[in-house]
This record gives sequence, structure tokens and C-alpha cells, in this order.
Amino acid sequence: MSTVAVADIPGRLGRFVLRMFRPHVYATYGLLWVLALEGSAVALTGTAWRPDGATWVRVLSVVLALLFLRMLDEQKDLAYDRVHHPDRPLVTGAITPAELRGAMAALTAVMAGLNAALSATAVLLILAALGYAVFLAALERLSAAVRDRQLLNLAVTYPVQVLLGVYVYGSLAAAGTVTADRRGVLLLGLCACVFLHFEFARKTAWEAAPGARLYSADLGPRGSAAVTAGLAAGAVVCQVALFAPDGVLGLLPCLTAVLPVWGARRFLTARRGGWPVLTATGFVVTTYLALAVRAVLLP
Repeated sequence: MSTVAVADIPGRLGRFVLRMFRPHVYATYGLLWVLALEGSAVALTGTAWRPDGATWVRVLSVVLALLFLRMLDEQKDLAYDRVHHPDRPLVTGAITPAELRGAMAALTAVMAGLNAALSATAVLLILAALGYAVFLAALERLSAAVRDRQLLNLAVTYPVQVLLGVYVYGSLAAAGTVTADRRGVLLLGLCACVFLHFEFARKTAWEAAPGARLYSADLGPRGSAAVTAGLAAGAVVCQVALFAPDGVLGLLPCLTAVLPVWGARRFLTARRGGWPVLTATGFVVTTYLALAVRAVLLP
């Protein structure tokens, strides 16, 4: 590789990040997710919560982990993208697999270094999430069923998100900030329902192009819509179980459920197009934001 080509790698990576990672989207999601999870975990102990230096290490680690996963997904989906998304950077040669792998190695080193300032447990937990993601990429290459069957793929890939949640909660427990108990399981379940509601919503439609990776292609439009709505309901159930003792004010985040209710009504009455993704995105943002604000205001 020439000196000029090497010098252009940061620019190529930067363009890839701006196009495929959309920092304003992923960074906002990572920020709100960590603040909601950490804030709720601390508030449930009856302790006042305010973000500190460790909080921002967790936020940055999760955002960088999401970037790592985006780079990994781009590589493992290359064959699919050649057919369905021929304008993607890896397909067009705007970035190469070697450049993405080098960036992933650098991200791993940065995350390990950041979390070394928290605890050895934090380092192990963030590396476990990344390691599982790499394992899954290899598994998809070996197994056509895991690669092509949408629901099976979700079942084996979603635990990466769970492991990132465990990283946030586990690093808090390792620091002695919270005591791991069943409330931690409910919090992680709440986050899972919120994310999976969005995941199903964006892949639920009345029509599906040949080869499109939609859950509604397997479950049918109504079945996929039922799962999408049910996941939002699951998030509300988790909130009630966790925060009912705090009274009406503690349950205010449940009001965000109006968005999936409206989304389900619109999807089922339209009988065409897809689930209104704006309602699903709004549910994620407003739920996490409401939980973070609740943690600041209560107890």
C-alpha cells in the first residue's frame, strides 16, 4: 500500500462513520441508553444519582462498541449488500475489510484502556460483548440457517445488546454503586423490550420485496405487528414492576407507550407500507429520556 493510500485511511474511515454509523443517531441512542440504565439502577437503591466520570466512560464505551458492531455488520453482510445495497461503502470499495478490521482493533484497545480506569470486571465485560459479536460473525459464515433465517439470526445476535447492558450494570455492581439483584434483571428486560420494539417495528411491513429481511415475512404483517406492540407492553410491565412503589410520578415514563399504540393503530388500519418507524424511534428516545430524568428527580 502506498504512502498516499495509508494517509487517506483516516479520511476513508471518517466518511464511512458519517454515512453508515450516523453519529448523531447512534451516539444519542448510546447516551440515553446508558443514562437510563445507570440512573434507574442507582435510583432504585434509594440514592440520588448524578452522572460522574465513570458514567461518561460507560457512555463512550457503549457508543464505541456500537461503532465496532456497525463495522462488523458491514463485513458480514457483504454478500447480501452486493445484491440489495450495491451503493454501500464496502461494496463500492470506498473502504476495505482490512481498514475496518484495523479500526476495530483500535477501538478494542481504546475501550479496554478506558475501562481499566473503572475495574478489571468492566474490562472483561466490554471485551466479552465484543468477543461474542466476533464469534457470531464467524458462526454466520458457517451456518446458512443462522445467516438467512431472520428470527433465528435475531435470537443468536441480540445477546450482544444484552451483554452491553450487562457491562453497564455489572460495572456499577463491581464499583459497589449497586447490588446486583432481580431488579437488575428487570432493568435489562426493560431495555431489551424497548430496543426489540424498535427492531421489530423497522422490519414489519405489509409488503416484502423478494429476499428482504423482514420479520413480517416470517410472521405475517399482523403477527409481526402483534410482537412489536407486545414488546412495548413488556417495557411498560417492567416499569410498573420496578417503579410502582414510587407512586404516580415514578410511573410517568409509562406514558411514552402512547407512541406504540398510535403506531399499531396506524399500521393495522393502513394495510400498506411499514410500521411508522418514527413512532418506534420516538418510543426509544422518550422512554430512555424519561427514565434518565426520573432518576435525577427521584428519590
